[in-house]
Parts: sequence; C-alpha cells; structure tokens
Amino acid sequence: MIQRIQTIYLILALVVTGVLPFVFSLWTLDTKVAYYFMQNQVYLVLFALSTVLSAVSIVSYKKRQNQFVMGRLNIILNLILLGLFVYRSLNLSGETPVVSEKGIGMFLPIVAIVLLVLANKAIKKDEELVKSVDRLR
Repeated sequence: MIQRIQTIYLILALVVTGVLPFVFSLWTLDTKVAYYFMQNQVYLVLFALSTVLSAVSIVSYKKRQNQFVMGRLNIILNLILLGLFVYRSLNLSGETPVVSEKGIGMFLPIVAIVLLVLANKAIKKDEELVKSVDRLR
C-alpha cells in the first residue's frame, strides 16, 4: 500500500541500495578509474540481498510482523556492508598506490540504514494502532 509512510521509506531504501550504487562509485583508483560495487562479488551480493529484502518487505504489507523482521535483517545486512567499507577504507587510508580518493558510494549503506530504521518505526506504530483498535472491539 503506497499510502503508508513505511512503504515510502522502503521504496527509498530500495532505490538507495538498488539504483544509486550504479551511479556513485565506491572509490577512485590512482589511475583515475572509478571502482564500483560490481567489481567485487561480496559487495554485489550484499547490495542485491538488501534490495531484494526491501522489495519483499514492500510487497508483504499485510504481514506487518514479517515486514518488521525483514527490516531488521536488512539493517543488519547494511551494517555488515558498512563494516566492510570501513574496513576497506581504513586499510587503504591516505595516499596509497591503489586508492587515491574515496567516493560517495561508501555512504549509501548509512542512508539505507536510516531509511530502514524510519520504516521500522512506522511499522511498529502501525502495529500498535491496529492492536489498540482491536482492544476496543
């Protein structure tokens, strides 16, 4: 249901993990070649899983509890991805012969985590509203 705010947040998280990694590079090599997520199999799989979890969560709007659990799993997946990026950037910090500039694509998991947390808050609020209405019946 598109009119629910958590669906909007989940669609934005889907765009952040599914579309924007193709646009923004993770870092730039010293040969002025941009390094995208598709060049590493682990990054590709983690971004794909995050996108699929967001899409499945959007479709399962009738099962709010499952939607909440998928949101939590997606947050954990993005934290793992962020941890890999931080590890990679700390190992290659400064002007090493391989990496000369870090890209904005490394911050995409942070944006996705924020959007997923907002979606989970809205799902929880929606669930509490439904429970309160059921108590009145």
